[in-house]
Amino acid sequence: MELSSVGFTHQGGTREHNEDAWRAWPEAGLWLVVDGMGGHSAGDVASRIICDTVGRDLAYHGAAAYDIERLEQSLQAANEAVRDYGAQALGGGTLGATLVALQIRDGRYRVLWAGDSRCYRLRSQHLEQLSRDHSQVNDLIRAGMLSPDNARGHPMAHVVTRALGVEPRVKLERAEGQARPGDLFMLCSDGVSDEFEDQELHGFLANSSLQDASDAILYSALVNKCSDNITCLLVKAEMSGYHSRAIREERDPDATIPVRVPQKTTQG
Repeated sequence: MELSSVGFTHQGGTREHNEDAWRAWPEAGLWLVVDGMGGHSAGDVASRIICDTVGRDLAYHGAAAYDIERLEQSLQAANEAVRDYGAQALGGGTLGATLVALQIRDGRYRVLWAGDSRCYRLRSQHLEQLSRDHSQVNDLIRAGMLSPDNARGHPMAHVVTRALGVEPRVKLERAEGQARPGDLFMLCSDGVSDEFEDQELHGFLANSSLQDASDAILYSALVNKCSDNITCLLVKAEMSGYHSRAIREERDPDATIPVRVPQKTTQG
């Protein structure tokens, strides 16, 4: 199975600072989106700590040995590192991050997440959300106290119930299944999922190349002057001899966190 990916992160239409990040390790069949919380010089640090911790651990153990169990251990270490940074550098200040990770290997996909960063899968023209938001709004929906139609724009829409860096040990949720040729996975921060309805996301993904779909999501969000940071990572599985590659966006060479630099403007 051949795996291709493309991703972007952007500060969005109104914010001056980006606390999101994404990473791709195609040699391990691993992709990660992180949405930092804590404001300037905090949320972006949390995102960087998490990405760097996973990257170092993967380099130490090697791609062949880096399975989903190893990833979960890395994320627990990252959770501790974020908490330590808050205690030492911020004098006990709070910072953290929501996270969603996807690994595809041996014909199976595995999704690991905490918070409201999401994973979707497009299969046979059907878009499905594989992750389940850890948020107060989603808890209200599951309890029958709020309808999904009234969830968007709810006053507690951005209150998450799980995140890395908050508790001594983060509770990660997992979903897995058989990966099929033609599957298209989308990892994103809530800046993307809050900006677009499911049918709009389906329209972006269903009839486009990875790059075209990625560009459409980015530019549509910016034309709408999206109010949050936006990060999206698309991963496509196709039948072939096993090969994996990642298409990385142009980035500031001095930046640790990937930065998407649009090469064109869109008239709104």
